[in-house]
Amino acid sequence: MTTPHPHHDRDHDDPRGGTGVRDNVVPLRPAPPAAGTQIEPAPPVVEGELLTEEESAALDRRLAAQRAERLRAAAGTVARVVRTGATHDRTRRAGRAVVRNALYVPAGAGVVGRQVWEAHTTARYQRMMRAAEAAGDFAAVAEWEERQARFVAERHRRIMTWLAAPVHVVKAVLVVLVALVGVLVLTGLVLAVDSGDLAAFLTPFATTFAVLSGVVSVIDAVWGPLTTVAPFAALAWLWHVGRTRTTPPAWVAAHRPEDRADVPITPSVLVTALRDLGVSKLTKEIKAMGDAGAGMLGLIRIAGCGVEVDVTLPSGVSTHDITGKRRRLAENLYRHEHELFITIPPAARTVRLWIADPGALDEPIGPSPLVTDPTTTADMYTGRAPWGQDLRGDAMALSLLQRHLLITGLSNQGKTAALRALALWLALDATVEFRIADLKGIGDWHMFADLATVLIEGPTDPDACAATHMLEAGVEEMERRLAAVDPETHKNGVTRDLARAGQGFHPLVLIVDEAQQAFMNPAIGEDKRPYGGQTNKSRYFMAARKIHNQGRAVNVTLWQGTQNPTDQNLPKLVREGAHIRASLVVGTESEARMALGDKAVNAGAAPQELRQGLDKGTLLVAGDGVPLPPQQAAITVRTHFIDGEDATAIADRAKTLRTRHTATDTTPAPARDLLADVEQVMGEEVRVLTEVVRQRLAELDAVTYEGMTAEDLTQGLALDGVEPYKYNGRKHLRLAEVRDALTVRDNQPGE
Repeated sequence: MTTPHPHHDRDHDDPRGGTGVRDNVVPLRPAPPAAGTQIEPAPPVVEGELLTEEESAALDRRLAAQRAERLRAAAGTVARVVRTGATHDRTRRAGRAVVRNALYVPAGAGVVGRQVWEAHTTARYQRMMRAAEAAGDFAAVAEWEERQARFVAERHRRIMTWLAAPVHVVKAVLVVLVALVGVLVLTGLVLAVDSGDLAAFLTPFATTFAVLSGVVSVIDAVWGPLTTVAPFAALAWLWHVGRTRTTPPAWVAAHRPEDRADVPITPSVLVTALRDLGVSKLTKEIKAMGDAGAGMLGLIRIAGCGVEVDVTLPSGVSTHDITGKRRRLAENLYRHEHELFITIPPAARTVRLWIADPGALDEPIGPSPLVTDPTTTADMYTGRAPWGQDLRGDAMALSLLQRHLLITGLSNQGKTAALRALALWLALDATVEFRIADLKGIGDWHMFADLATVLIEGPTDPDACAATHMLEAGVEEMERRLAAVDPETHKNGVTRDLARAGQGFHPLVLIVDEAQQAFMNPAIGEDKRPYGGQTNKSRYFMAARKIHNQGRAVNVTLWQGTQNPTDQNLPKLVREGAHIRASLVVGTESEARMALGDKAVNAGAAPQELRQGLDKGTLLVAGDGVPLPPQQAAITVRTHFIDGEDATAIADRAKTLRTRHTATDTTPAPARDLLADVEQVMGEEVRVLTEVVRQRLAELDAVTYEGMTAEDLTQGLALDGVEPYKYNGRKHLRLAEVRDALTVRDNQPGE
């Protein structure tokens, strides 16, 4: 007999025919109930269907599949809910808060451990000495050495005192016990005599023991809770130290920059950032101010791609407290470190903050006007070289008139491109002469091949020697010009008209790229003098010094580019001789001081804070000729990048311009009479320097006399029997001798 399936009791026709009742099933009729028996209602009839085993198995599989599908749907719902909850902003903030507060404890332990270590060792003095030595402040080094010696002596004295302390403690305890017993005995005797009772003698002892017993009971009662609370109090203290004295990692910060990238710089944001800077004195003063610190802030001004504001610090807070925490302050303002610049304005206890818009400094600044405007021309005397943009987005142009230039920084950060951009602009002034030594030698300056009268390309020692010869030739030219300057004629020195008159006073720019190669050149000359070095025997060093000392007065200037400035590859006297000093990213503050000078670094210039590789072409510029804001020692410039193809095109324009400039009339000029011209330029002066005579001849007729050397003049006059003579160590010409020679020549037969 087959049992019907409980899920299929519906009545239907049997598929095999019949009425749905199986043939082998005999229906049973229930017996009638007995008299008086209550008949219970019949249970409800469940209709069903009988299935075969195969049909039942198939149905079970379908039901199992439905249950599995419902389970998968439920699991997916749970997963979505969990994922939504786990990735929700509130959950992430809560998670960061938990991790951040958990990290405060070990961070505070690290701060305390470092303080304890420095308090008991000479680590602090060693650190300060290293910093002073790196800054070149040897007086501070000596002072810290003296402090360290005093600290070591005091520490030794304390240790010896501690070693002797146990003996002294034992002696002191014995003395106190003897004195106490004596006092108790004396007190007991007084009480016994006064009362007439011998038992009163023990009363002081009993009282003392009772007091001691009470103290012990109090200590016993307090000690248990104290030992329970002390670890938690210690953890709370370490948490407080970690929260106030350290900066948590960016990924657990309360508000990460990417979460609040659109936060505007408002007074409340600024004051909150300063309050949370970790300077306890500043935090207390801000909390104590009636205006919650708003009075510290000046006007928040829009400045280019950011804002600028002056902050007046409370008494007791130094500007160094702010500049030393630049990174934390930037993060408090929801900015990256490179998007905040801190400088020191003239007002006391004031810092000037320039805060960039998020991501603004990572955007390119566009091409140079030299590339976009093919009609650009240059004039060293009246123009400025377009170099880039300052942080405010304003165009940055540099005056190069009679100014020595130094650019330094790490390798591959844009030094050559920045130096070359200035030279390309100046090449558009047809009166400027270039003499260039590229000691890298990979073609960065090759476009100047037909522009420069001297072009040295190569990294070898012979190339460095050639660069030295180039500078020494520049010194000779400088000395020639100095001798040719006539105080009577050139009362205003070398003016623009004189420089452009073709009389030998045109601008001469000597450029040495990778100058460290020349300073560190080991070659020795025939005169036994070294080419490189930092002493007065070094040929390159002395040539550079001479040009720095007197060159600018006669339009001879020196531009140098060098890497990683040190006293060995960039001596102090040379770097301080530059009028304009610029620095790309450098490695340390000491290198920044070598590049820009102490004044600029003390005022907040920090090229060591630039990002290597990311801030290519961004440099700090200080010195004369730089359009600095009032009372500011340096300015940050993002330079235009001119690639090799554009640089070649600009150089070709300069060559075309110079070709037109040097074109002259093809009509032959009449021959000049040298002797008569000499008489004319001497006027009524009894004697005149030969160099002055040459200069006046060039002014009289540049076509004939421009470029005449002293030897040419001597040989020309010798034909008429006139020879220069020495007077006060310098060669002169006598007017009387010139006139006599003219008279003799005029009276000669055939004349």
